[in-house]
Parts: sequence; C-alpha cells; structure tokens
Amino acid sequence: MRMHRGSSKDDRATSRAPETLPLSASPPSPISIEVELTRAGRTSVRRVEVPRGTLVRVALKQLGEAPEGSAVLLGDTPIPLDTPLDGPTRLVVVPTFSGG
Repeated sequence: MRMHRGSSKDDRATSRAPETLPLSASPPSPISIEVELTRAGRTSVRRVEVPRGTLVRVALKQLGEAPEGSAVLLGDTPIPLDTPLDGPTRLVVVPTFSGG
C-alpha cells in the first residue's frame, strides 16, 4: 500500500522531532512623556506613559487636552500632531485659541 506524504499512518511521521514554536514577544514597555502646558501665563507639567510609537495627538488626548487647538514644540521646534513618540520626551504645549 502506498501512502501519501504526511499521512498519519506513515512510520516516519512519529520519528520527526516536534516543531518548536517561538514564544510571543513580551509587550513593549511604556515610555514616559512629560508635557509642559502653558496657559494664561501659567505653566504646569504633567506626565503620561504611552506605548512606543504613540502619536503626539493621542498622548495629548490621554491628558485631556485638545490637540487640534494646540501648538506642540519639541525643544524650540514645532512638530506635527501625527509625530510618533519613540522614547522619553518632553513636549511644550501652547493652546492656540481661547474661549470667550
């Protein structure tokens, strides 16, 4: 009787070494983002921990801030809200509008 390859009746199937599957990667450790909020001449600093690759927009929303109404600076350079955060960072956030 001729059996096709991989048949469970084939003697060689039991002699193969078991397949070793890689362990899943552990979740990435969060990065700390420090946000300096400047509003009405006062400054406050808040911190949020986010996964690596989180967009600036998402980090600001987690702090309860309105990203679309803010200018975000990295040092002295304005950055887009869609910039991914790849390490511990200090951002300066300046609201660009006020109620009234």
